[in-house]
Amino acid sequence: MATAAAAGAAVLLALALAMRVPGGAGAGGDCHFPAVFNFGDSNSDTGGLSAAFGAAPPPNGRTYFGMPAGRYSDGRLVIDFIAESLGIPYLSAYLNSIGTNFSQGANFATAGSSIRRQNTSLFLSGFSPFSLDVQSWEFEQFINRSQFVYNNKGGIYRELLPKAEYFSQALYTFDIGQNDITSGYFVNKTSEEVIAIIPDLMERLTSVIQSVYGLGGRFFWIHNTGPLGCLPYALVHRPDLASPTDGAGCSVAYNKVAQAFNLRLKETVARLRRTHPDAAFTYVDVYAAKYKLISEAKKLGFDDPLLTCCGHGGRYNFDLSVGCGGKALVNGTWVVVGKSCDDPARRVSWDGVHFTEAANRFVFDQIAGGALSDPPVALRQACHSRGQ
Repeated sequence: MATAAAAGAAVLLALALAMRVPGGAGAGGDCHFPAVFNFGDSNSDTGGLSAAFGAAPPPNGRTYFGMPAGRYSDGRLVIDFIAESLGIPYLSAYLNSIGTNFSQGANFATAGSSIRRQNTSLFLSGFSPFSLDVQSWEFEQFINRSQFVYNNKGGIYRELLPKAEYFSQALYTFDIGQNDITSGYFVNKTSEEVIAIIPDLMERLTSVIQSVYGLGGRFFWIHNTGPLGCLPYALVHRPDLASPTDGAGCSVAYNKVAQAFNLRLKETVARLRRTHPDAAFTYVDVYAAKYKLISEAKKLGFDDPLLTCCGHGGRYNFDLSVGCGGKALVNGTWVVVGKSCDDPARRVSWDGVHFTEAANRFVFDQIAGGALSDPPVALRQACHSRGQ
């Protein structure tokens, strides 16, 4: 640990000497972030879980990539649209060892991740061992090792790894918390019991963000959690919470807890802003964007927002035992029954847990301009919210 700390201190010194404002950012102008570093769960995983525990099967990736691409969707995620908007290549997963390029960022998110460590295993519960604190350790190691290799090996590595100054100029994105809520519900906790863990979640999240700040990060774009009561997998896992429903058919109980989480998250981000006035913290109301899509799906050109595109059986075309791309034994032969719908672009839910590319694009379009942010700054101007 002492060696790692010394190495980290050396990197911090280099970062302190580097420019902290993204190049070319005039007052109120675009920030030109040279890199993005992302932390999160399956909502922003671009291949982490697939690299560690086996690839997401087809038909994942069918719409945009034409093949599975480590994402639990038919195509791009919100984080992909963020990268596109900033002129940055799609983020390589830190855990992926093949064909990766980290010159303009890295993705530490993995599907199933949570803020708190889960007292279980991926194989028993579906929740990832790569909790947020583990992701932060990976990030610290990434800084130390990437800069050692960049400076001492050079060559091709200078094309594949970030420059030292990028760590203080990058945008740091966070999208995590959904699994902390659902994991509580899935072991039959009450809403009151789930709400009771939120203060601890905020302390842990704060600790990780401050760690990233200590490593040079200054620009943070933090998503809240979405309306979990509108996700088929949540409704099927706890049918006792599936009703009462609101006008969009979503579970009132689930969504109240998601809203409680978001309220505390907004307060936490505001506190971080006061603690670190030299940094920019933007709280992004993804919940509002997703709920607008679900509650106004028909008007926006989508079908039933609770009907899964890639799945099998039941009210929501979702089966807990047969996921997207899943197989079942039919007349003695294993056949794929978790098939894609004909037109994913008309569905909101891809697999009962995650959104389709079309839905992800809608969410990105809603949040990119800053109308759902606190303070109300656009994505490309997120370096300007310091001290606000």
